[in-house]
Amino acid sequence: MTVDEVIAQLRAAGCVFAEDEAALLIGAASSPVELRQLVDKRVSGIPLEHILGWVEFCGLRIAVGPGVFVPRQRTAFLVQQAVALAAPDAVVLDLCCGAGAIGAAIASRLPGIDLYAADIDPAAVQSARLNIPASRVFEGDLFDPVPRELRGRVDILVANTPYVPTDAVALMPPEARLHEARLALDGGIDGLDVQRRVAEAAPQWLARGGHLFVESSDEQAELSAAVFEARGLVASIVHSEELYSTVVIGTLP
Repeated sequence: MTVDEVIAQLRAAGCVFAEDEAALLIGAASSPVELRQLVDKRVSGIPLEHILGWVEFCGLRIAVGPGVFVPRQRTAFLVQQAVALAAPDAVVLDLCCGAGAIGAAIASRLPGIDLYAADIDPAAVQSARLNIPASRVFEGDLFDPVPRELRGRVDILVANTPYVPTDAVALMPPEARLHEARLALDGGIDGLDVQRRVAEAAPQWLARGGHLFVESSDEQAELSAAVFEARGLVASIVHSEELYSTVVIGTLP
């Protein structure tokens, strides 16, 4: 296949950035036969990141296996907020870590942090162990697998919890709806079920003055902040128009 043929097929399949995707697929293929296979996968709707096995996030190449939640570029804003409030030697916990992109990005900017991560999805844990030290990635439900000695010591708790309301999952793009784990997307009736569970336990794990960061939609942000406040955290909401991102921060006084 020629470059123009690849671009034409991707564009016909609805790929908005057909030229960029074509270059990546051509670069990943070791033979014309493999290129055809990769293009066919993309045309069928499989996310580009799952085909390549990686995504660029905050200047890093993050390994992402099949079925694993693909880090969104807007989440770079959450990374920025966490880095701004983290000490160089902070204890950082990346909860609902997915592929570990947030923790890896924070560590790339603050290499002296003490980083831990956890996720309930075995496939996500497998990817995360390729992106951050494998011995620091734990598999289980929220805080359950996290070492008990971290209780009361976490300075930075990042939790990119699922926040899509259940009824809205069906409206998501097929790439996400069909190829990412449902548990990484579905946040319950109002989208905040997992955030509530994180906020409830967070005061037991945060150090005094420690911070909890979650991503939110604009519409949910005030409710997320109220959830934090109800658990004794001092909440604030920050927005990035550039990245179309909203982050809610809860601080343990």
